[in-house]
Amino acid sequence: MPGSIQSIERAAAILELLAAAPVPLRVSEIGSAVQLPRATAHGILRTMLDVGWIEQDRVSGKYLIGEGRFAPGGRQVDPNELRARSMNWADPLAARSGEAVRVAVPEGPAARVIHYVFRPDHSTQKADVGALLPGHASALGKVLLAFRPSAGQALTDQALTPYTSRTLTTRSRLTSELAQVRRQGWAVEQGERQMDLAALAAPLTGLGGLVVGAVGIHGAVDRICDPNGVPRPRLLALVQECSRAIGRELHTPRTQA
Repeated sequence: MPGSIQSIERAAAILELLAAAPVPLRVSEIGSAVQLPRATAHGILRTMLDVGWIEQDRVSGKYLIGEGRFAPGGRQVDPNELRARSMNWADPLAARSGEAVRVAVPEGPAARVIHYVFRPDHSTQKADVGALLPGHASALGKVLLAFRPSAGQALTDQALTPYTSRTLTTRSRLTSELAQVRRQGWAVEQGERQMDLAALAAPLTGLGGLVVGAVGIHGAVDRICDPNGVPRPRLLALVQECSRAIGRELHTPRTQA
């Protein structure tokens, strides 16, 4: 049987993105969110505009979902399915990295933990499945904000709670950091939510290039980063390898029983 058609996957991802966005989005924001060059995203948007699936604001030029024509649901992947599909990769990541692993999905401007793997050293630990991590002060949250521009638009300086002296507490600093996350494809957290903890995270990409979740490790700052605050290359490579593996799994159709 022929495989899926990539252009349709991309259009579906853009529709889901616009359906979940509380405000219209620029073509650059849409391209960043679904990991497409601006020209490619613009071409898809023009086609979707022609068929009436989306609309364009005449004043701002931003795009929004077509009123009454097409309104897909807000969450692209069921959390239970994402958890099931990520377990075979997240669990070995803990064993190989020696650190605890979390998988999260977006929930507004925050990250909701849906899967947790304990650090394999038999120390006392507490699984935080169900925990809501602040988007601006966690590696998982920064990944999800970076690839979902609408989620961060409501974050004002006043909404950026200062957990430690290292927390990003201004919109300008957060915007700059998220742009860096999009460029490099991963995020780091260093003492921003708890001074003695650090974390690394990478996106989980579903059909069409839309980021549907994030996976990462967290642990003591000196284990995750070197004395200069730079993420340890081996750990970063393991996280990125895991994110790609889960992404491939998300692109594989489920076998029907």
